Amino acid sequence: MQIQRYVGRISGPLLDRIDIHIDVPAVRFRDLTGDPPPDAEDSAEIRRRVISARQHQAKRLSSDGIFSNAAMTPRLIRRFCRIDAESETMLERAMTRLGLSARAYDRILKVSRTIADLENSDDIQSAHVSEAVHYRSLDRTYWT
Repeated sequence: MQIQRYVGRISGPLLDRIDIHIDVPAVRFRDLTGDPPPDAEDSAEIRRRVISARQHQAKRLSSDGIFSNAAMTPRLIRRFCRIDAESETMLERAMTRLGLSARAYDRILKVSRTIADLENSDDIQSAHVSEAVHYRSLDRTYWT
């Protein structure tokens, strides 16, 4: 209830300008004191992936005078964030179901491009779009 009141004070247009909205639950004490899961990625590996993704972005966008996906204009989004028919259908359904705006559509595509870059993928896959939609949809749960 507290969260709904707080989020209810934030306007939809303001939320549209925030690329990623996620709910982060409190960490349980025993999770803090235990060993990390065996399949957990260590910080050094994450850092390498982020540096690599940033380098790909800078190379892709350097001729346009920008260095990151977040700075892409709508024209650049259309050029560098192409998605396949399956992803387009999934995104259309999500936009309709969640009542997302055109601004949110562009932000989802930019986040999808970044997720693909983090996975060292030249193409945006449906899993990347799905993950990006998920990052936009969590804030909508507090509006209902």
